[in-house]
Order: sequence, then structure tokens, then C-alpha cells
Amino acid sequence: MNKWKTILATCLLLAATTVLAQGETACGQHGQAHADSCCLHKNPRPGSRSLLFGIGSVNILDTYISQEEYRGTEVRIIGRNDHWLKKHPSWHRIMTSSGSVGFATPRADNVKDLSGLFTFAYAMRHEWRLGTQWSIEAGAQAEAGVGFLYNTRNSNNPAQARLYLNLGPSAAASYSFSLFRKAMRLQYEVTAPLVGLVFSPNYGQSYYEIFSRGNYDHNVVPTTTFCAPTLRHSLTLDIPLRRSAIRIGYMGDIQQAEVNNLKYHTYSHLFLIGYHKNI
Repeated sequence: MNKWKTILATCLLLAATTVLAQGETACGQHGQAHADSCCLHKNPRPGSRSLLFGIGSVNILDTYISQEEYRGTEVRIIGRNDHWLKKHPSWHRIMTSSGSVGFATPRADNVKDLSGLFTFAYAMRHEWRLGTQWSIEAGAQAEAGVGFLYNTRNSNNPAQARLYLNLGPSAAASYSFSLFRKAMRLQYEVTAPLVGLVFSPNYGQSYYEIFSRGNYDHNVVPTTTFCAPTLRHSLTLDIPLRRSAIRIGYMGDIQQAEVNNLKYHTYSHLFLIGYHKNI
């Protein structure tokens, strides 16, 4: 068990370091109050970076491994880069990397599921300003994910691979306000894939048959929102701190699919804390 925890912690560390880089602040040297207002009330040009740490509950079901639901704890690191386009200043691209690990047990608490997932998402969104406080964004996002689910007791099917690619709309709404002479921002974001591809063994098919014997059996499956209804949303608050901001909030991540006569879901509810910095 200690070996698995060390491997998963290393994966999280690698996920975090791939999305962090050094940057310069875009607010300039105009005093603390002006810098806070610049960072949070105007479109950050040319971009911004953030790093969030999330921890919370997870509910896992994968009928390839077990008919039981497993409940436990998930830890996630999320790195994000925003870049506003110079030629089209109302558009910005968002690149998000995320690494997560989970530890869950069934009701009997006699076995563990270990899960890990790394995702990369690329989104393009258009912004509409509604006065000086409100803004709305809408666009599209593509996301790829690779991961695993491992059961510590199973001998027949001890593990399940996760590999997917999906495409769908992405939207956000933000509200900027002042509190205690600090310029704060509340933001809600949501994504919901419409179409995609997912890897899955068929019911009763082993990984030995797929990879050693080459017995393909509909293992790359097209998905839609009907067979794989998925939703990820978050509500965050930015609190200014010098030329950056502390970001706190909540993320709900509902991942589910029913393909090849197998059912899968992961329901995550996470508390988020980290920082956001304009560059």
C-alpha cells in the first residue's frame, strides 16, 4: 500500500509541475489598491495562471471490477493558464491540467479501490461584459483523460484502464465587487461534454484477450451525452493578496458512462484552495 501511495503522490507532483511556470504581473507599480482592482476587475491581458489544491469525497462504481459502490477520499491538483488573444481581445484560450488520486472502500470496508486520473483540457471562450461588474463567457472545450482503477483484492479483473476524449460546451459567469476595500471576484464555471470516444473492455472480456491475443470487441466506443452524461462545475471566490489572489471554492465533478454492458461513474465533491495570478 505504501508503494502505491508513493507512486500516486509522485503522479500528482508531476501534474502540478507541468502547469506551473514563472510569469510577470500585468498590474504594474501603481499602489496596492490600484493593483488589486486591476487584477480582478479588468480583463487580465495577456493572461493569468492559477494552481488549486482540492480535497473531498468520491463515490466510485465500475461494474467491470465490482457491482459495489466504493466511497472514500479524493485529492486533486489543478493547474490553469488563461491567455487573451491580441487580435480578438474578447476571446481567450484556457489550458487546464489536472491530476487526481482517490482511495475508496465498499460498505464492508474489507478492500480498497485506488484510482488515478490525469486530464488535459483546451477551451476557447468569448466574453461579454455586462456593465462593470458582470461578465458572461461561452465557448467549447476538448478534454483528454488517462487513468486507472485498481482493486486490491480482485484476482480476475484487478484493474481497469481509463482513456477518453470528449468535446462539449464551456461557459462561465463572474461578478466583481468590493468588500472591505478589496476588489473580489465570484465566478461560476461549467462544462458538459456532448460527444466523445472512450476505451472500454466488453462485458466478460479480459485485458489479456485485448492486448495479448488481439481480440478487438468494440473497445473504442463513441459516446454522447445520452450514454455518458457528464458535468463538471465550480464556484470560486478570488480574494486579493498583494499582486495575486487567494482562490477558494467548490468543484463538483460528475463522470459517468454506460458502454459495452458495463457501468461506470465517479462522483467527486471537492473543496478548493489555491492562488490566481495575472501575468
